[in-house]
Amino acid sequence: MTSPQPSFRQPPGPKDPVALGIDPETLETLRWLQREYGDMVSVYRPNGRLAYFVNDAAEVHRILARRHAKYRKGPGFERVKMLLGNGLIVSDGDVWRRSRRMIQPAFGRQNIHRLTDVMVQCSQRREQHWAALAKRDEACNITSETSDFALELILVSIFSSDYHERIVTQGENPFTFLSRDSTRDLSVVMKVRRLRELLTSIIEDRKSGKRIEQFDFLSMYLQAEDKDGNGFSDDELLDELMTLIVAGFETSANTLNWVWYLLAKYPEVEAKIIAEAELHLPDIGAVNSDALMAMEYTQQVLEEALRLYPPVWLFTRRSHEEDELEDYDVPPGTDIYLSPFVLQRTAHYWPNPNEFDPDRFLASDGNKKDRPFFPFSLGPRRCVGEYFSFMEMKVHLGLLLPRFRMQLVDESEPSLELGINLRSANDIVMKPTQR
Repeated sequence: MTSPQPSFRQPPGPKDPVALGIDPETLETLRWLQREYGDMVSVYRPNGRLAYFVNDAAEVHRILARRHAKYRKGPGFERVKMLLGNGLIVSDGDVWRRSRRMIQPAFGRQNIHRLTDVMVQCSQRREQHWAALAKRDEACNITSETSDFALELILVSIFSSDYHERIVTQGENPFTFLSRDSTRDLSVVMKVRRLRELLTSIIEDRKSGKRIEQFDFLSMYLQAEDKDGNGFSDDELLDELMTLIVAGFETSANTLNWVWYLLAKYPEVEAKIIAEAELHLPDIGAVNSDALMAMEYTQQVLEEALRLYPPVWLFTRRSHEEDELEDYDVPPGTDIYLSPFVLQRTAHYWPNPNEFDPDRFLASDGNKKDRPFFPFSLGPRRCVGEYFSFMEMKVHLGLLLPRFRMQLVDESEPSLELGINLRSANDIVMKPTQR
């Protein structure tokens, strides 16, 4: 069955319906569409809905930044909403604008800098564990290690002492399944709902004054007010906290997982990061915002890893107003597919796109900002925690890399798991030795 002829200007594309989801088959389909039809492609999905795949850098920027108000969240967010509720990642319109304005101050740089000690402490715990593994000549599952590091860090940053006194009271972290189970199916949703009961009791104690006031994200969220002086309702607060927990650890965990893999494959890059870390972070006491900001080469490495392995490999939007992209019309109700993974590996934007080359992101490169790079999205919906993520990853690498040499147990490139997030399909295992 072929699709009807449109009465509007439509990009080229196949006549037969095309299935699109959030899965490996969709990535291959998007790559095929780009090869066959270019960077602006139209398809009809099996349900008859019109969809555009947009891989043109200027038009991606237009959709996400300049004309973002014409677009809302697209297909695929149903599963995310089941998991996280109507938090910042999922919400749209006035609900999203209110939440964003209330949350934004918590992620100001001065507040993030006050959490640097937490980043150091979590890195030190990894150091102690890795030193014990090295002493016993045991392997290190770097995928699990980076997940545990990032999950502990975001939970302590949100709950301070409540993390140790209320969350891991039995020695086990009840949130660990979030880093171990990537399916995001109904069983995971049910586990999350049980965790909301625990969070509710912590929130109630904070509100009642039973807990000493602490500096953490929970305190900042509790103090947040909208323009009318109203705070978050209990349900809104729970949704935003679950969103912060999941989004706050997954990006950093997945990125660090790939960075450790890449550094083991590129010893010359590893040596440069070590030299930079030894210059700016000669000891624990030197870890501060100025030192971390000075680690420009480490920033380049992180950005290049995010170019190759963006944590969110596919963004979707749905137009709710008429729009125009290039010389084509966008009717209301059109599904839009944008893939950082495809765009950031497109050769006419990134020469030798599959090669790991941190020098692409030289701070002195005046054209750096003009290149298509959106692992944290773009425009008003750009990830509010981007700066926090870069700071924690710099602390992690700056403290651990000079102390440990990590050798891959398996040299082959890991295959990709393409769900809501991009992960390595198999855990990356490495052999640590102390330098």
